Amino acid sequence: MKLVYTHENRLLVNNAQNMLESRRINTLLKNEYAAGAMGDIAPIDSWMELWVLDEKDYQQAIALLSVLLDRLTTDTAKEDWLCSQCDEHNDAAFDFCWKCKANSTVAE
Repeated sequence: MKLVYTHENRLLVNNAQNMLESRRINTLLKNEYAAGAMGDIAPIDSWMELWVLDEKDYQQAIALLSVLLDRLTTDTAKEDWLCSQCDEHNDAAFDFCWKCKANSTVAE
């Protein structure tokens, strides 16, 4: 069993777990309920941890998580875009046009 990811934001850890589990990589969450001990322990010790159960899956898990983390950082740098199919203004958070469902990479 190896630790692959930890973060103070529980949603990010759960998202990472869902991504790995969807690829049939078995995982385990630790410190899932440690937030209740904040104040008695160091804040970083209460962060949820994502562990890969089988060490042979470790490298694949790290590669998948690096893609996820890269998306999180690049998505914040995206700009709003104009759909080339229907000329609708779309927020940067959208990968598809909200009006006509065109892909943003096609629309750019």
